Amino acid sequence: MEKELIVKWKIKESETQRILTLLEELVENTRNEPGNVLYNIYQSVENTNEIILHECYVDADAVEAHKGSKHYQKTVLEQIIPHLEIREVNILNKLF
Repeated sequence: MEKELIVKWKIKESETQRILTLLEELVENTRNEPGNVLYNIYQSVENTNEIILHECYVDADAVEAHKGSKHYQKTVLEQIIPHLEIREVNILNKLF
């Protein structure tokens, strides 16, 4: 069953520009994962420090493979998460 993720990041203001520069490569690498169906990143118009990630994977195993990937470990875990004020991850089952 497909797994959808809606992830919200609120970046520390001093880190926003640096983190935005990391996202293009993250998107490219993630979209090339075998189990990835969709990977889009959005920036709030009202608060540029708020980022929404919309991710879709073929199944739960593909989600775990993404989290274990070298690019996720290096970019997200090491370079992004330490500079977030808020990180919310919602894993959803697609119904329709």
